[in-house]
Amino acid sequence: MSASAVTALAAAFLLVSGAPAHSGPVSVTARVETPAVYDDEAGGNADADDPAVWVDPTSPGRSIVIGTLKEAGLDVYGLDGRRLQHIAAPAAPGEGAATGRFNNVDIVYGFELNGRKTDLALVSDRGRDRIRAFAIDPAAVAAGRAPLRDVTAADVRPVFAADESEVDEQRTAYGLAAFSDEDEAYVVVSQREETRLRLLELEDRGGRVGYRTEDTLDLPASFTLPDGTAWAPCADPGERPQVEGMAVDQEEHVLYAAQEAVGLWRIDLDDAEFDAPRMIDRVREYGTPWTYDTAEEECVLDTAADPGFGGEHLSADAEGVTVYHGADGAGYVLASSQGDDTYSVYGREGGNDHIGSFAVADGPAVDGVQHSDGATVVNVPLGRGFPKGLLVTHDGEATPADGEREGTNFKLTPWDAVADAFPEPLTVDTRSFDPRDTD
Repeated sequence: MSASAVTALAAAFLLVSGAPAHSGPVSVTARVETPAVYDDEAGGNADADDPAVWVDPTSPGRSIVIGTLKEAGLDVYGLDGRRLQHIAAPAAPGEGAATGRFNNVDIVYGFELNGRKTDLALVSDRGRDRIRAFAIDPAAVAAGRAPLRDVTAADVRPVFAADESEVDEQRTAYGLAAFSDEDEAYVVVSQREETRLRLLELEDRGGRVGYRTEDTLDLPASFTLPDGTAWAPCADPGERPQVEGMAVDQEEHVLYAAQEAVGLWRIDLDDAEFDAPRMIDRVREYGTPWTYDTAEEECVLDTAADPGFGGEHLSADAEGVTVYHGADGAGYVLASSQGDDTYSVYGREGGNDHIGSFAVADGPAVDGVQHSDGATVVNVPLGRGFPKGLLVTHDGEATPADGEREGTNFKLTPWDAVADAFPEPLTVDTRSFDPRDTD
């Protein structure tokens, strides 16, 4: 579907939202956390953002968590939270150019690379507007060696920019979600400060990973409200409402995309093309008038004039999205409601009705989660530590603080702890879906 084919969606989208199962979020606690990182010179400008889980094919308890650190690159962790490997982001290619900045990460299993099935960690490099590919070596994981190796083709082009000078303007690759369709592998990439999504197909270029564009989609930047008035989300001058958090339902080939100041979209992926988007929930702030404070360089919402057209479950920004697969289409779509430090849970079936919400609260050994960007959930057993699956969430406010330094990290929570916290427990299904078998 072409970008121009969806311009009319700004005035005509379908909102489907069921009644919440209970009045407020339930609380869960994480079991493991990764080391805190710090976004300052001493910390290497490390800012944790988005996690992915690679499932070990022979010993799931050896599975690893891969987390982006923006300017600081990537960290790789064991399920006990220990750091196993650090990968620096690419240096600037020249004076005045932007350095690499790793934003989002996802996994593709069994990509045919140089004649061998290879598992890949795929990363959006916001700084250089590329997709970076890292081969994951199971033998290295088993031996305790650094498991990731850069296999990005040297000739990959910018995802969105027309040339290198445009890369430095930083309207670049931002959010990322990967999926497989039989023998093909794809990534969906969003553009920073724009509404554009791009679908790329991975390709083997002499034993290195490249990509080519298959389709492009522009989500709406402004909307017609139910009372007939026009509204655009709050943004800095020149910016449009961007998407970051995304995930693909691997069985149904449905993309879920969180447009931060707008809401959560559902977009079918049909024959390497985007179908028409459908909004399944709005942020609470949807439709609220605003002004821009030039002195403070920030938007100011006029909450007293809120017309009441927003949703009930997401507080802007809508962020990290992940899919829990259950049998016969059952399961859940999880989205981070960053504005109130919760996660909303939607059904995977039918109209994606809202089921409830939860917060990762302070526990006896691990602190809670605030301002969460990325998340990923795995349904399969991951050893003795997480025998009924795992939820990994970014924590934008890791505590205790190191003086005035602001720390971030990732929290690991048993999926059954999340499921059992609900008055009507969520599904725990460790058998019906294998993330390694997506045909």
